[in-house]
Amino acid sequence: MANDKFQISNFKSAVCLVSGGMDSCVTAAIAKAENDEIAFLHISYGQRTERRELKAFNDIADFYNVEKRLAVSIEYLAKIGGSSLTDKSIEVSEADLESKEIPTSYVPFRNANMLAIATSWAEVLPANSIYIGAVSEDSSGYPDCRPEFYAAFEQTIEVGTKPETNIKIITPIIELPKAEIVAKGLELNAPLHLSWSCYKSEDLACGKCDSCALRLRGFTLAGAVDPIKYES
Repeated sequence: MANDKFQISNFKSAVCLVSGGMDSCVTAAIAKAENDEIAFLHISYGQRTERRELKAFNDIADFYNVEKRLAVSIEYLAKIGGSSLTDKSIEVSEADLESKEIPTSYVPFRNANMLAIATSWAEVLPANSIYIGAVSEDSSGYPDCRPEFYAAFEQTIEVGTKPETNIKIITPIIELPKAEIVAKGLELNAPLHLSWSCYKSEDLACGKCDSCALRLRGFTLAGAVDPIKYES
């Protein structure tokens, strides 16, 4: 009986990956608007600000009255290391928005690990799609934020799931610069004040890491004021 609604061809359901950051907050707003049923997934991986990000996830889920929510940990990525987000011996570098190099904050193949979990949950629910707030045009240049990565992973889902499973990966903001992401969030009344983007701090945002700098520039170019508090 519970799955009867999924036989209706126009019924849309989705799993949305919600880190708690601004991009995922705006993506959550889009997913909520585009689907009849939504489930929120949060994945911690031993990052410096995991407690603050989990709070942001729950605050955003509460804002949208999301009943289906799942928070899991893949702390083995911290044990593997290789990123300043998970290895405290590697300094979180200050932002250089003109750099074309992959920054120290890149967590090796993180998004593939996350998508695998999202796929498992989406197949069980079942859900038609997975939303993820990846950004390629105006981001730090992470290789697992490129459109071709998501196209390839969608093919992996098709091959690696049951024949009747049909799950699409949706990346609604992947080609948007940060200013347009901010504008989209404001248009949808996304709870940007509940989101958290800082890589370093769980109290006041540092304002200096890549994530903070991109966020602040986005708000400035959008002609808006960032509602979260930063270190003076």
